[in-house]
Amino acid sequence: MKFKLPHTLVLLFSLMVVSLVLTWVVPSGEFERTITETGREVVEPGTYTEIGEKEYLSPLALLTVVPRALADAQGIIFFVLIIGGSIKVIRDTGSIDALLGKIVQRFGSRPAWLIFLMMFAFAAASATLGIAEEYVPFAIILVSLCAALRMDAITAIGTLVVGYGIGYGVAFMNPFTLVIAQEISGLQPLSGMWFRLAIALPFLGIGYHHVWSYAKKVRANPEHSYMSGVVTEITDQTNDYPPMTTRRKVILGATSLALIGLVIGIKEAGWYLTELGAMFAGLAIVVGFLSGEGASETAKSFSEGAAELTGTALLIGFARAIALLMEDGMILDTVVYALAAPLSAVGAELSAVGMLFIQSVLNFFIPSGSGQAFVTMPLMAPIGDLVGVSRQVAVLAYQFGDGLMNMIVPTNAVLMGILGLAGIPYAKWFKFVWPVILKLLGAAAITMVIAVWIGYS
Repeated sequence: MKFKLPHTLVLLFSLMVVSLVLTWVVPSGEFERTITETGREVVEPGTYTEIGEKEYLSPLALLTVVPRALADAQGIIFFVLIIGGSIKVIRDTGSIDALLGKIVQRFGSRPAWLIFLMMFAFAAASATLGIAEEYVPFAIILVSLCAALRMDAITAIGTLVVGYGIGYGVAFMNPFTLVIAQEISGLQPLSGMWFRLAIALPFLGIGYHHVWSYAKKVRANPEHSYMSGVVTEITDQTNDYPPMTTRRKVILGATSLALIGLVIGIKEAGWYLTELGAMFAGLAIVVGFLSGEGASETAKSFSEGAAELTGTALLIGFARAIALLMEDGMILDTVVYALAAPLSAVGAELSAVGMLFIQSVLNFFIPSGSGQAFVTMPLMAPIGDLVGVSRQVAVLAYQFGDGLMNMIVPTNAVLMGILGLAGIPYAKWFKFVWPVILKLLGAAAITMVIAVWIGYS
């Protein structure tokens, strides 16, 4: 009998069960926390204490945590639903398919260049502006584009997720991870940029080699695709693209202006999910007017697009439920303490690699980049002082652990949302991404040792 991988929702629920069991066997504990001058809550090193009387979560928590998690992740859930509706409105005008036809015509004989340029763009935007959730709208378009070039959905999402994961890992000036971690560690914001710039292209090269090697196999023989046998609406594309009319050019122009406004809003006005969702809702209205379809047809398209992403919304909620169970059981600080304690017993080089390992493991429980910085950096920075690891190296370990592992941990709501949009089961994605994660973590470990040797600070 052939083993059949379970649905992604089943995998996430299984991880919820594991998290619940851990809350029963792992001692509850907590660190004291203080408020910084900027109003941020950080962990106070050396203050961990176990909670004497442990409160055990009921098995019913597996059910009650679901609606709580959906409510807790409502920002990104509703953002995804609005994007789905907006993209459907734009797509029904034929504008996106007409644009894809032009891109295929230009890059049809040079797919390797296309993949590299896309990965470079995603990595650069994440390394500088800290973009992550904002990539979600690109998922459907990238899958359609790669399908036209005889590449599968995994190739398409590989360019996106591997690109942005590496960007976060080697971030030059990411305000949501790097700047926060350096501030907590008492470092000058953006200091040490020269080293991160030096390692950026080698890391991107590792990611590009993996994605393009897989893409070449799929182009040569579609049976080599990990998506073989998985039917999705997006991948059933036709090469008969509609013409690029003036009306479609105007619609694409309006969409481009909205995306430019999105970038400016993020950078200059600190926009986040509420403002970004409003931008896409407004774009759907404008496109509906420009298309001449009328209000009712536009509303119908928007509703259909949003409805198609209900499954994706559930995946995001279940992913958040895993971390929520850990927090309810008060074992998150215990896990951090247990992992950090052994570092004081080894040399500087091993301590640096150990910090990388710890940050990578903790990313499963704390997939939020800024959240992980607030919990771990107040601990890692002083530990680094004790074992001869500079605070800059400690920050680098945090960056690698956060950025690289976000490409694979199922608790990352952004990753699960993108996979859901593209119709990629998590098990298929895991099969594709784990080899490159190992390569990148190996390169990161070597980089950590080099950073210690050269006195990176």
